[in-house]
Amino acid sequence: MTRLMLGRTLERICKGVLLLCLLHFLIMMILYFDVYSQRFDLFSRFNNGRNGSRNNISGAGSGHHYYYYNLSRPNTTLASYLATGEQLVPSMQPENTQTPSPKPLPPCPENPPGLVGRLLIEFSSQMTMERVQKENPNVTEGGRYTPPDCRPRWKVAIIIPFRHRENHLKYWLHYLHPILRRQKIDYGIYIINQLGEDTFNRAKLLNVGYTEALKDAEYDCFIFSDVDLIPMDDRNLYHCYDQPRHFAIAMDKFGFRLPYAGYFGGVSGLSKKQFLKINGFPNEYWGWGGEDDDIYNRITLNGMKVSRPDVRIGRYRMIKHERDKHNEPNPQRFNKIQNTKNTMKKDGISSLAYRLVQVKKYPLYTNISVEIGKPPPRPIKG
Repeated sequence: MTRLMLGRTLERICKGVLLLCLLHFLIMMILYFDVYSQRFDLFSRFNNGRNGSRNNISGAGSGHHYYYYNLSRPNTTLASYLATGEQLVPSMQPENTQTPSPKPLPPCPENPPGLVGRLLIEFSSQMTMERVQKENPNVTEGGRYTPPDCRPRWKVAIIIPFRHRENHLKYWLHYLHPILRRQKIDYGIYIINQLGEDTFNRAKLLNVGYTEALKDAEYDCFIFSDVDLIPMDDRNLYHCYDQPRHFAIAMDKFGFRLPYAGYFGGVSGLSKKQFLKINGFPNEYWGWGGEDDDIYNRITLNGMKVSRPDVRIGRYRMIKHERDKHNEPNPQRFNKIQNTKNTMKKDGISSLAYRLVQVKKYPLYTNISVEIGKPPPRPIKG
């Protein structure tokens, strides 16, 4: 009985020793492979460095990258490397050279929330360009402005026919820049200056403004404004519409009423497509009057209608002044208006001729000085 117990005890001891031997063997194998992996890792780094340097010498700019995985670090397994890309060696992680694209701006609202409505317009206070410039720090060179927080539907060129009206221009810029910014308009302002003292030609200068503005930017909407007219309500939005737009429908000099149904003077707007459809404006109205009626005829003869704002919104105040020299009433205007149908195809943007003298960008506007020629001699009476 004693021998049997002794035999079982020895058997258990032998099994224990055998298990210890197996455990020792496993530990030795683990240490052996750990050392081997470190040596292999060093060898791989050396080879990759050599191959990388060779490739850089022989094929710079090939776009190949060499990565290695350091599996000999403590508490690290192959599964942990495969589970996340963050376990790559930091110095060898692929570089992200792409910058995040900016978030697209939303469309500008049809009725901007910052509008004031009825405005107090007066011309008694002294006005200087320095003051106007300080009032509009966000307007860039050449009189350009783009809303920073939304995407306008139209890109608007505002064109002003001009000669010897520097004082009026100061007031116009003083009032219009803040109005246009509140309206969320993407715009540029172009002063078309007729050089010399020959007879003034408003419509031809507007054609010049259309042509020159398109050299500066890809405008698709054009507002044509006299320099002495200031809107009295910022809800009169200066952009284009489905039909040609007449903005100045209620001037103070007319008792805030439309003088007649076909009136299209003062401030008007056409899209690029509408402007080209009527062949632009006539070039042969020298002196005061008639060209706006010709434009109205061109619009109706081409199957379009004039759109207007509400009379309570389309109110304007005019800066009082004496009639300009060399801008006397055109005695031929009535005969020309009656012949619009016959002349509009050959007289317009397609026949425009002028000489560009200077383009100069100021902080609040772009000045374009041109020579547009002289009126033809008038026929001798009798």
